[in-house]
Amino acid sequence: MDQASTLILAISLIIIMLGMGLSLVSADFKRVFLYPKAVVVGLLNQLVLLPLIAFGVTMLFPTRPEIAVGLMILAACPGGPTSNLIAHLAKADTALSVSLTALSSFITLLTIPFIVNLALTHFLDAGTVIKLDVMNTITQILVIVIIPVIIGMLIRHYKEDFALKMEKPVRIASGIVLMLVIVGLVIKEKDNIVSYLQEAGLVALMLNVATMLVGYASARMLTINKKMARSISIESGIQNGTLAITIAVVLLGNTEYAITAAVYSLIMFVSGGVVIYSGSKASKKPEVGGVM
Repeated sequence: MDQASTLILAISLIIIMLGMGLSLVSADFKRVFLYPKAVVVGLLNQLVLLPLIAFGVTMLFPTRPEIAVGLMILAACPGGPTSNLIAHLAKADTALSVSLTALSSFITLLTIPFIVNLALTHFLDAGTVIKLDVMNTITQILVIVIIPVIIGMLIRHYKEDFALKMEKPVRIASGIVLMLVIVGLVIKEKDNIVSYLQEAGLVALMLNVATMLVGYASARMLTINKKMARSISIESGIQNGTLAITIAVVLLGNTEYAITAAVYSLIMFVSGGVVIYSGSKASKKPEVGGVM
């Protein structure tokens, strides 16, 4: 991508994260104390199991280094606004979903540079590896992700009516921006798209299905109720594809690293639709047992 495209992508993500901030209040972070088990299990799935599963997938299904690095970049990212929307439509615990997205967004500020650096070192030849500048990456993620979220929360706090009016339009805009980014990547790589789908499709699908299943199963094994378990499953498998693409293109300057995130974003909308359908059906049945 040229500099103009890179700048547009960064600005788009800033707007998306500002929109996510509009949906957050300080009470979202207090839930970590109200429902500690669900929050801890969700964060462990998001921050620990997800990268480990991604690495395992690359070992089971060997692929080109660029595709493997792209998968690890994606696994290092937090859940995005899309996960909150899917949680809401799937009749899951939206409050828990928002809390997990918010907390993981702040924590991954520190973990993304290290996971991405490990992936670059492991999958690329010593002569071609590009080291990600940790402090520079933290600064850029701070500017692109964290600060817009904080500004959005401040707007929500002081101008609640405006924030509530803007929440739905911004969610819709977020989805449109993500699709435009994916379309742009497809157009740019149109000559290679079939081979990219062949290379990245399987690993992306395996990561998506495995993380969602592990997220739900781990929550239920620890007697977390089904509604919260659905949220944990969604947060484990619905990633911030726009952020992953931004890291690949803006921070690493390599569109090939973004292919996996683009393919994954398409797949997660399909799996998200399945979760919405099953969640809507399950919500009509009375739940028995389960604690928070």
